[in-house]
Amino acid sequence: MTTTDFAELHDDLRAVAADVLGRGRAVDWPTIADAGWVGLEVPEAFGGAGATFAEVAVVCEELGRAAVAADYLGSAVLTVGVLNTLQHSAVRDRLLTDVTAGTTRAATVMGDFTLAADGRLSGRADFVPDADGADLLLVLATDHTGAEVAVATDLLAVTAQPVLDQTRRVATVTAEGVQVAEPLSFTGNPRSVQNRAAVAVACDSLGLAEAMLAATVSYAQTRHQFGRPIGSFQAVKHACADMLVTVSVARALVREAVDAVATTGFGGSEADVAVAMAKSYACGGAVEVVGKALQLHGGIGYTWESGIHVYLKRAVFNRSLFGSPAAHRRHLAQRY
Repeated sequence: MTTTDFAELHDDLRAVAADVLGRGRAVDWPTIADAGWVGLEVPEAFGGAGATFAEVAVVCEELGRAAVAADYLGSAVLTVGVLNTLQHSAVRDRLLTDVTAGTTRAATVMGDFTLAADGRLSGRADFVPDADGADLLLVLATDHTGAEVAVATDLLAVTAQPVLDQTRRVATVTAEGVQVAEPLSFTGNPRSVQNRAAVAVACDSLGLAEAMLAATVSYAQTRHQFGRPIGSFQAVKHACADMLVTVSVARALVREAVDAVATTGFGGSEADVAVAMAKSYACGGAVEVVGKALQLHGGIGYTWESGIHVYLKRAVFNRSLFGSPAAHRRHLAQRY
């Protein structure tokens, strides 16, 4: 496919996503599966579209733009990504097919888990996206030999964690010597799954920041004060310009990180750098952009009806999810 073909594909995907996500504040799992978003990266042999992470990133961005509640991050982006890196087996292939079809909603669990020689799993993970209510958990663990493995189970304790962002469901997952089935082996680098999660959240933050910029510019053009649009005042112009600069830089960094993950799989030193830059800047910048949107909307911005509070809470949660800006910048600094 040419660059033009990819651009047209992304435009079409973005248009469909905007239509589906614009119908309400929540999108259920069957709707996500029916739209084909779960299987975007899944090979056609397993019922998927055979696309890349670049297409998944488009959906993540639109989810942020609409600020809807959806079991996509943990149950689709991460789970499919992990399954694609596991060695072929009957269990893995069946699970990949079921997840793609939407008949099974699985959530990926990344935490401090160990698998003993007798097949007992122990560990804990906090703030696991979409684990609450999932049919199955795909747990990343270290076995008794030190190898990284994945364990599929529905026997772990899952406790919903309340957070201010009501568009996301997260939970604590714990295991205390739980007997599990034969683990699945990786063919890629399981530790770099964190990169995939971080970029997906950065895409979400980019989408919500762009939405708030557009809403603020529109409001500044229509809201009149002292007989003229407030957008004509220099202070408002400068604030909107600052928002635009932040969004533009975030877009460039996120695009680079998406390309790095899509072309190198998950890992690689270049991908690590691109991901850390995108996650730290886009998620931190989104909080600033939404904060300015809240201020420039004046009194109405603080009302429940404006909906800006939904974006602010989501942006703040994104900033901490899968690594804070400080953590990612520390990771960058340690390279030099």
